[in-house]
Amino acid sequence: MTNQPSFVFDTELHLVVLTGIKARSLAELQAELPRAPGSSIFFHTHQEYLSHEFQRSRHYNDFARWVSETLREEALAEKLAAIDLLAFTTIRQLRDAIIQTVDAYLSELDRAPYECRPEDAFHFCRSRSFVLPTGLVADDVEDFFRKVASISNASLYFHFFEARLRLGRRTSDFSRWLTDRGRPDLAKAIDALNPYIRTLDELRRDIVQLGTGASE
Repeated sequence: MTNQPSFVFDTELHLVVLTGIKARSLAELQAELPRAPGSSIFFHTHQEYLSHEFQRSRHYNDFARWVSETLREEALAEKLAAIDLLAFTTIRQLRDAIIQTVDAYLSELDRAPYECRPEDAFHFCRSRSFVLPTGLVADDVEDFFRKVASISNASLYFHFFEARLRLGRRTSDFSRWLTDRGRPDLAKAIDALNPYIRTLDELRRDIVQLGTGASE
């Protein structure tokens, strides 16, 4: 279990493209969510954490932000923003939670939902990803934490955020590798870090501190 290969740090380039799917009202959002590609659901719930890591808005996903700022449905926006992304290990589960939230709100709405102007419509986007090696390789656990301190935000995002939904499990690439290297204690400690309440810089710092504490 401790004889696994070295950890190879990758990074990711993103090309954002339109899907052709759009919505101008809650009813249209409700209708389009089931057919939007999974990559679009991931993009609109996660891109905030990569693009705006230094300043978070009170609406942590694009659905909540559009519902609040364009449709003025603040009660629903708060419900969408409150969805715990850490609770899901698949895009399907996350999509279902968003759909259920919108469905429940519309079922209780006692008025006709607002329809925005065409230019303010919600356009479903998705990200085409290109995974590239960074050239950084960690040969052992101590070296791993040294290398984490110097990786880019894009690399950290790839191995920590995307890995959970990519692998379909409640863990990251980091924790999986550390477990294979015989350090499930460090893997568990890293899994306990909630990335959705930290900036990427804070997340990197906290991971490195865990490794520093373990080596002292």
